[in-house]
Amino acid sequence: MMRHAACGAIGTAMLLGVAVTPAFAATCGNGPAGFNKWLQSFKQEAVAQGISPAVISAALDGVTYDPATVAKDRAQGVFAQSFLQFSDRMVSKNRLQVGSSLLKKYADTFGKIERSYGVPGPVLVGFWGLETDFGKVMGNMNTLRSLATLAYDCRRPEEFTEQLLNALRVIQRGDLRPQDMRGPWAGEVGQFQFVPKVYFEYAVDLDGDGRRDMVRSTADALASAANYLDGLGWQARQPWLEEVVVPTNMDWSQADVTIKKPRAYWAQSGVKYRSGKPVPADNVPTALVLPMGRNGPAFLAYPNFDVYLEWNQSLVYSTSAAYYATRLAGAPPMSRGNGPIDGLNVAETKQVQQLLVKRGYDVGKIDGVVGAATRAAVREMQQKYGLPADGYPSPALLAALRSGR
Repeated sequence: MMRHAACGAIGTAMLLGVAVTPAFAATCGNGPAGFNKWLQSFKQEAVAQGISPAVISAALDGVTYDPATVAKDRAQGVFAQSFLQFSDRMVSKNRLQVGSSLLKKYADTFGKIERSYGVPGPVLVGFWGLETDFGKVMGNMNTLRSLATLAYDCRRPEEFTEQLLNALRVIQRGDLRPQDMRGPWAGEVGQFQFVPKVYFEYAVDLDGDGRRDMVRSTADALASAANYLDGLGWQARQPWLEEVVVPTNMDWSQADVTIKKPRAYWAQSGVKYRSGKPVPADNVPTALVLPMGRNGPAFLAYPNFDVYLEWNQSLVYSTSAAYYATRLAGAPPMSRGNGPIDGLNVAETKQVQQLLVKRGYDVGKIDGVVGAATRAAVREMQQKYGLPADGYPSPALLAALRSGR
């Protein structure tokens, strides 16, 4: 499901930091023919990186090239659901009920974790539910085979070579056995879908059995996720997301997750909490997040929300996970917004991106996903055309771009 900086049954790539020898870079896997030769070279490199021959043998002897992994890598879809589509599906009544029951069941564990890492239980349960449905859906592909195939393949060999080395380090440390490493096609492991590098660096042995087991041990999995969030900069006893109500007119160009303003700015703009209570007129830095534009749900995002975006760069995923956590912490269901939402389908959003590129904007991949670069370009063109500059592509913007004005 997820592509994020640490994990990923949903998620994206992380920046990886170990240099890869020219021997690996020189071999570009275009099928299984050269895989065995590449694997022998990799084993030699793993020994040079400090992995024991016994671990290498146990993990990689008999591993074969997996065309299914390559096919899944080539066929990756895009995360193009709207916020309400995704959050309605993922923050379901059942997931709220199960999440609440787990908060009670593991109350002592969550208390211990929050005292150590500052991350509250609802935040952890939110990620736990969205990543693997609380450990029930972790994937069943052979992780070592997938990683070896992707490390051999020509698209991202450096990234997956580093992940494979870290998977071996996890095994060598005694956390998991080779047969325990099963997951999605891209090599994520455990109840929070950590890629091996993050697993090796952040996994925690909370249950005290001498192993950092994020597959079988709920305590280890929860503490490891908290340790990672803490490493990303989570601030203890601070909010992450609060739903607000926005006025019908304001300077929409300032509403973006990348634009931080004191809460006093939003208070002066007429932003209020759902209860009708005014937003405090103080200097606490916040961003106004409108995941579906000015007529959709609205949130104040705090510095801790930036940690969500480190976990997963998708604004839709991050806002859904953060909203889920607020519900588990006692917040009411969100509002559907101020009125009809004039959104675009994927094909229309791709056309907006194509027309923006023709005007000199770099929107990244033309994929129908409204990412940060697309939002910034949309906002600029909305301002040019005198449209509400909320950064959300609309039929009015598409019509203006088509006109060539």
